[in-house]
Amino acid sequence: MDDLQFGTRDKRGNWAPAKPLEIAPFWLGKWSALGRWLIAYLWPHNAIFMAITLAYMYFVLPPVEVMKTFGWEWVLRIHAVNAGGVFLLYGSVEFFYYVRRKQGTRFKYNAKFPSENPSDVFWFKSQNIDNFLRTFFISIPLWTAVECFTLWCFANGIGNWVDPAEHPYWIAALILLAPALHEVHFFCIHWAIHQPPLYKWIHSIHHNSINPSPWSSMSMHPVEAFAFFAEMLWHLLIPSAPIAALFQLTSTAYGAIVGHIGFDKLEVTEGQAVDSHAYTHYLHHKYFEVNYGGDGLIPLDKWFGTWHDGTKAADEQMKERFRRKKDRMAAKTPAE
Repeated sequence: MDDLQFGTRDKRGNWAPAKPLEIAPFWLGKWSALGRWLIAYLWPHNAIFMAITLAYMYFVLPPVEVMKTFGWEWVLRIHAVNAGGVFLLYGSVEFFYYVRRKQGTRFKYNAKFPSENPSDVFWFKSQNIDNFLRTFFISIPLWTAVECFTLWCFANGIGNWVDPAEHPYWIAALILLAPALHEVHFFCIHWAIHQPPLYKWIHSIHHNSINPSPWSSMSMHPVEAFAFFAEMLWHLLIPSAPIAALFQLTSTAYGAIVGHIGFDKLEVTEGQAVDSHAYTHYLHHKYFEVNYGGDGLIPLDKWFGTWHDGTKAADEQMKERFRRKKDRMAAKTPAE
């Protein structure tokens, strides 16, 4: 495919989409765009995450009686599936688009590949190795811990659980709105760990990957990883059911790759490509202090003035905000 039909490439070879990012159309009164937006909302990402959730429910989770007591057998089984699922999903994208480079740099935001830039900030000076090890030895174990704790709570009646058969419409609505809960939770914890000194101590590890790839998705400090996956714990407070809680966590864990793919479109066959929806979070990795939340389903970035839609106008607004911040910091500094 000719990526220049969909965007532009600068002199460094970095690609950017021609169309600016937009928040959900119902916030803008663009009702004619609602149907197209709803299809993109459901397919392919959330449909895939629901399929994964159902696979967990029917093939991975043990009987409720078993989950009443923590046991290595069922906990390690879930952990193995989590690790295997990430290895297959993240690894396949990494292999085909970053190792084999099947579409080169077409639709790639940053023309360079992480393997081309060794750095001392990474373990073994390799972003790929560093991100892979942090994913499998820090983030996935914490994902499993939150997941198994929530399932143990359900099995023991701890929480505000309801029967889906008695409340089908509520559970369906809760599943449909899980991405909205994710955007609010993610914005709040993400903004918090960008503040000093938390950024230096915690979040800087994730931001070492300025040019992210799939393995960057879960490359986090343990505190950040726990806060990220703790999103599932909201389902202990609100009326919920295991399928809704598990969908919340599954879409968070497997969906972390979405913002770190590094390509705007993934070419599947000649002439056909899948939109990645990665640009919003890519801009966050590029500029650090924009787009703390998601794609604008709940547009907290828009409301708090940290939204960047990829345009020159947004660049100027961001720079002006940085200038005001610098002036405020200078005013607080005592004169020598």
